[in-house]
Amino acid sequence: MKSYTKFHDLPLAEPIHRAIADAGYTLPTPIQSAAIPALLEGRDLLGCAQTGSGKTAAFALPILHRLSAAGRPAIKRAPQALVLAPTRELAAQIGQSFREYGRYLPIRSTVIFGGVGQYAQVQALNKGVHVLVATPGRLQDLMQQRHVRLDKLEIFVLDEADRMLDMGFLPDIRRIVAALPSRRQSLFFSATMPESIAGLADSLLTDPLRVAVTPVSSPVGRIDQRVLHVSQEGKRDLLQRLLEGDELHRVLVFTRTKRRAESVSRQLRADKVRADAIHSDKSQNARSQALHGFRTGRTRVLVATDIAARGLDVDDVSHVINYDLPHEPESYIHRIGRTARAGASGTAFSFCSPLERKMLRDIERLLGDAIPAERAGEISGTAPALSTKQAPRKPTAATPHKRRRRQRKQTV
Repeated sequence: MKSYTKFHDLPLAEPIHRAIADAGYTLPTPIQSAAIPALLEGRDLLGCAQTGSGKTAAFALPILHRLSAAGRPAIKRAPQALVLAPTRELAAQIGQSFREYGRYLPIRSTVIFGGVGQYAQVQALNKGVHVLVATPGRLQDLMQQRHVRLDKLEIFVLDEADRMLDMGFLPDIRRIVAALPSRRQSLFFSATMPESIAGLADSLLTDPLRVAVTPVSSPVGRIDQRVLHVSQEGKRDLLQRLLEGDELHRVLVFTRTKRRAESVSRQLRADKVRADAIHSDKSQNARSQALHGFRTGRTRVLVATDIAARGLDVDDVSHVINYDLPHEPESYIHRIGRTARAGASGTAFSFCSPLERKMLRDIERLLGDAIPAERAGEISGTAPALSTKQAPRKPTAATPHKRRRRQRKQTV
C-alpha cells in the first residue's frame, strides 16, 4: 500500500483537507499515514497506539470521507458510524474532533455519556446523526429506551479497549456488538495488547490491517522517568518541594483514590499552588471546568485518578507525577504518556513508599528495565536540580530480577 508523508497527498475530500489546513496539520503521524488509506478502502483495523499518537484523526478523517462520499442523509435515531469510548472526557474530545474535521461537510455528529441529563442527547438523536460518539453505559440505556438503534450502522470504532476492560465494560461491549449488523467495518484501538484484548479483537475484526506505532506496553522514549523513594507520610512534602521548580509549569498528578485526589489538591491550594482535582465523584460540569482550567493554564496542577484522566488530551504537560503507584503496571504506561506529546520531551516522577515496592517491581518487569531511582532524603535543592534530562534507558531483554541474580552470582 502506498505510503503518504504529507496530509495533502492523502486521498481525502477537499472539505476535509480544508479543515486539516485550518487545524495547522501538515504531516500525518505514523498511525495516520498507515491507517487512513486502508480505512478508506473499507478494511478492518487493529491499532496498537498510545493516546497522543494521532489515532483519533486516523479514524475520524476516513469516516468523514466515506460518509460524505456516500451522501446518505442522517436517519432518526440510527447512526451510520459509532465510536465507543471509555470515559466522558475522551468521548467529548472525540466528538470535538469530528466537529472540527467535518466543519465543511454536511455530516452531523453528537456525543452521549452519563452523568448529565439525557434530554438534549435524545433530541439530537431524534434529529438524526451520521456519527455517534458514546460511552457504553449511556448508550445501553438509550438503546433499551429505544432512542438508539444500530441496524443501519456501517462503521464501528472501539477506542481505548484495554481501559474498557479495566473499567468492567466487557459485558456492555458484547451486548452492544450483538446489536450491530454483521456487515460492517470495525476498528479496534488499544494501547496495550494482553491476551484478553487480543481475544476481543479477534471476535470483532475480519482480516484486519495491524498497525503498531510503538512497541506494545512501551513508554514514550522521550520521557525522562525517575523513581523517588519516600515514606507515605513524606509524599506531601516531596510534592511541594518538586513544585518549587518553575519548569514544572503544567503538572498532572495521579493518585489511586478519589479521596486522595481531593485531599492532595486541597493541600496544594492551601500552599498557594493553583490546583484542582478531577475524579468520578465530581459532576460532569465540575470536571469540565477543571479540565478547561488546566488546558488554559489557569490551573497549574491537575490531580486525577486513572479513570477520570483516561483520554485526557492536553498539550504541553511538562511533568507527570505518580503520587501513588498504580496497582496495574499498564496504567503506568497510560499515565506517563500524558507528557512528551506531539514531539516534545517530558518528565515523569514516581513516588514509591515501602509498601509500593512490589508495584514498582511489576512496572519495571513490564518495561524490561529498572527506572533510575533516588531517595527523597538525598534530594537537595529545588525541582530543577532533579529534572536535568538524562537519555532514556533502552529496554533490555533481561528483567531487573535477572540482572540482580547475575550480580549476586558475580559477587559469590
